[in-house]
Amino acid sequence: MKPHDALYIDGAWRPAASRDVIEVVNPADEQVIGRVPAGGVLDVDTAVRAARAALPGWAATPPAERAGRLAALRDALVARADEIAETVTAELGSPPKLSQAVHAGLPIAVAGSYAELAATHPFEERAGNSTILHEPIGVVGAITPWNYPLHQIVAKVAPALAAGCAIVLKPAEDTPLTAQLFAEAVHEAGLPAGVFNLVTGLGPVAGQALAEHPDVDLVSFTGSTAVGRRIGAVAGGAVKKVALELGGKSANVILPGADLARAVNVGVAHVMSNSGQTCSAWTRMLVHRDQYDEAVELAGAAAAKYGDRIGPLVSARQRDQVRGYIEQGVAEGARLVAGGPEAPRETGYFVAPTVFADVTPEMTIAREEIFGPVLTILRYEDEEDALRIANGTVYGLAGAVWAADDAEAAAFARRMDTGQVDINGGRFNPLAPFGGYKQSGVGRELGTHGLAEYLQTKSLQF
Repeated sequence: MKPHDALYIDGAWRPAASRDVIEVVNPADEQVIGRVPAGGVLDVDTAVRAARAALPGWAATPPAERAGRLAALRDALVARADEIAETVTAELGSPPKLSQAVHAGLPIAVAGSYAELAATHPFEERAGNSTILHEPIGVVGAITPWNYPLHQIVAKVAPALAAGCAIVLKPAEDTPLTAQLFAEAVHEAGLPAGVFNLVTGLGPVAGQALAEHPDVDLVSFTGSTAVGRRIGAVAGGAVKKVALELGGKSANVILPGADLARAVNVGVAHVMSNSGQTCSAWTRMLVHRDQYDEAVELAGAAAAKYGDRIGPLVSARQRDQVRGYIEQGVAEGARLVAGGPEAPRETGYFVAPTVFADVTPEMTIAREEIFGPVLTILRYEDEEDALRIANGTVYGLAGAVWAADDAEAAAFARRMDTGQVDINGGRFNPLAPFGGYKQSGVGRELGTHGLAEYLQTKSLQF
């Protein structure tokens, strides 16, 4: 696609008031592949005003009609699937197969799920002598990250549209081209002008302006816990609703009796997918002391097979941060089993698939989110020790449990302080709520729970 040198506001591509631009870099070869406007405070205000003006009409649109627009949006994304995958590969560095299956395929499935939910969700219910109405919360400010550029957009925009809200989207500055493609699909789907608006820009400028804007009723943010805290403070000060999907340090608990080879190999694949740039990645593998050495050997062999099969990290800054964590792991006494801080290629922001053994829960690499292809393997003594280690983190986004049977794994999973747990290799479900406990966030995305975030309730007593 040719990048737009404009913002999508009130149903049209318009020049930004700001003259600043953002350069988009291909992380595989470090070449500039496009430039987009770095929208400023005035641009955000124009977009919010357009959303506010469009809100009454869209909120009053029958849910079945909203469902029809969402179905049209899904179809527009299907028609552009190849272009979406190519664009994500270009600006994120994701390998083409992953771009097709996940970065293009998953958002299409999520958009389709909300087309169905918009038509079937009970926006009214009865309780005794009351009628309870579920109404759109209003104007939504959506701030999305770069690691799953289209999925994170659709996971916010689709439920907001289904609910009857109007939206202003500020996508990550590293991956704005995918967001522009999405705006084109929205336009093709025939949404009324102003219902969806796109302002590309920098987080501390456009993102902050959107979070602070008095005419934004809900701020939905996905990204780092540090930025989430600031957005939560701003929204709390203005008494506006906030939805935060933040960091993770998820535990992959392998109980004695599990299929060790399968659990380790799937666990390594989970961490290396998307070059480790996944908030829900199982970055802490917990193994019983009797199986620990075998698990470490299996993990090292699995990681070594990846070689050049994983893509680069999104930026030089991200690459340097991940390398810094690897160096810190070595300095704190963890044992490198695979990979390391050395650059595997001269060009591009690549980091070698890395596995650490002899990791203790106190080490930095076991506590902080690295957001790169780095696995830490921790030893536990018994089930209670495994639970203590698994829950001994400020995060609680995801996790996995492997056991001899599903019932044993599920019993352990019920005791984990985390938002979702995969049992013996259970697959991601786009209809299930996604979100975290503790510092992993506030609120849920996907399915009916994701729709509920964009609704507010009113009761009528008769």
